[in-house]
Amino acid sequence: MGSRPVVLRVLVTVAVGVLGLVVAPVAMGAPASAGQTYVALGDSYTASPLTGAPAGPPPGCLRSKNNYPHLVAERTGAQLTDVSCSGAQTKDFAAPQAVQGGANPPQYDALGTGTQLVTVGIGGNDIGFSEIVQNCVSPTPFGTPCEDRYTVGSHDEIEARIDTLGDRLDDVLDEVHDRAPAARVLLVGYPSVLPAEGPGCYPLVPYTAGDVAYLRGVLGHLNDTIADAASDGDATYVDTATPTVGHDVCAVPGQRWIEGLVPTAPAAPVHPNALGAQALARAVLATLGVPAAA
Repeated sequence: MGSRPVVLRVLVTVAVGVLGLVVAPVAMGAPASAGQTYVALGDSYTASPLTGAPAGPPPGCLRSKNNYPHLVAERTGAQLTDVSCSGAQTKDFAAPQAVQGGANPPQYDALGTGTQLVTVGIGGNDIGFSEIVQNCVSPTPFGTPCEDRYTVGSHDEIEARIDTLGDRLDDVLDEVHDRAPAARVLLVGYPSVLPAEGPGCYPLVPYTAGDVAYLRGVLGHLNDTIADAASDGDATYVDTATPTVGHDVCAVPGQRWIEGLVPTAPAAPVHPNALGAQALARAVLATLGVPAAA
């Protein structure tokens, strides 16, 4: 790994969020209504860093005004409180998160008995997303250095982290329901970061073909875990992987909704750009039963 370009090591350290690739059913409920109180909790895939104008303090959360919570609120007329923050883990829902320019208050604090809709997008940083993004970069297109790094015998470290995340998501949903007992709760999965098939696009995204295949399994397990938590926790899973297939890091600019290690559109590395934020918003709106805009 020592020969990988310095620019990649610098860029990927700002990546905070999660990857996802899985097909899961979407549960439908009552449509969203204008004026309902809506709270958005989440990490950078919710906050949508660098894609638009900043949306509230602290600046280190890199929360954008064109992220999917803002787009959903605009479409439905909901009264939004967006407390998502780049780099957030599940533990930051219950405690202040230190970021540049101050601290993001505990995200649970935004919830209340009057909250009617909650979206939750969390988990990637719990499993070490930015670390994985860096460690899976390979100076050659051969072998499975990422899989080899994280798998020893029958023990897969990333798989174990995802299993632990499942318990944390159960606790998150319990707390959300306790604090906002009248709210409809949506647990939002992660979009298709990698191509659904094929070897990837080395060296544009410098992961070997073998590791792209390995990561597909990891990403599927992650979204399956999120979907299972939603099913067990009286929440609705939002599948954002299926509608973003073909718009991954290997797609051409204009068709690419998830930027690569070196973004070609405003976004954090390996995160949705503005088109990706729109796609996530459409997935949430569809789950809410809101018709597509004319």
